[in-house]
Amino acid sequence: MRVYLEAEAPRVACLRHGVVVAAVPWARPGSRFTSAFEDQAAWLCANMTGTKAAQLLRTTWRSMQSIVERVVADLAGKMDRLAGLARIGIDEISYRKGQRFLMIVVDHDSGRLVWAAEGRNQDTVRAFFDALGAERAARLAEVSADGAEWIHDVIRQRAPQARICLDSYHVVAWANKALEKVRRRLAADLRATGAAELEDTRWAVIKKPGDLTTGQRTTIAVLARLNSPLYRAYLMN
Repeated sequence: MRVYLEAEAPRVACLRHGVVVAAVPWARPGSRFTSAFEDQAAWLCANMTGTKAAQLLRTTWRSMQSIVERVVADLAGKMDRLAGLARIGIDEISYRKGQRFLMIVVDHDSGRLVWAAEGRNQDTVRAFFDALGAERAARLAEVSADGAEWIHDVIRQRAPQARICLDSYHVVAWANKALEKVRRRLAADLRATGAAELEDTRWAVIKKPGDLTTGQRTTIAVLARLNSPLYRAYLMN
């Protein structure tokens, strides 16, 4: 007869298929790890990749996946992740292949992921506001998104008092795209007139000033002296 220790309720020993199972207070049901170890592993997975966390804790990726599932199941229903929201961000992320998306909502004040669901449409956004409720939606002060009007429309309907903001990632991306458009247009104009092309300027104009190499700093200085339209666009960016 084999004897195993298992965290099961009720906490009594029982005979099952020739195996004695006893409850223990320091492990979750079906786990080979202590609850403290699993809590630490789940925290690491929330702050780094599962592979890196597994290497650090000297276990396997599959074990880390099971640990996260147990910790999440154990905490489900014990806390209201949507309580106290004032400033949130709504965005979508793709996963796997084939244009499959998740809609996610984060709390800007705490940095926590507070809600997620499959989908990328207005019904998905409405599902979040349904879960949030009208009373808590009325307390929202700012909501950031990626500029998609189909998201903004639902925000205006469900939380009209909230100020709609554009997330910084997309603002920077749009600015860089506009700068590149100016650079390409000026380069085409110079080629058409037989003048020298704007060589080696692409990366110089989109990098942070502190990250520029010596050659790129020289390129920016030349633009400031010879090419005022592109230099003005660079300063605006």
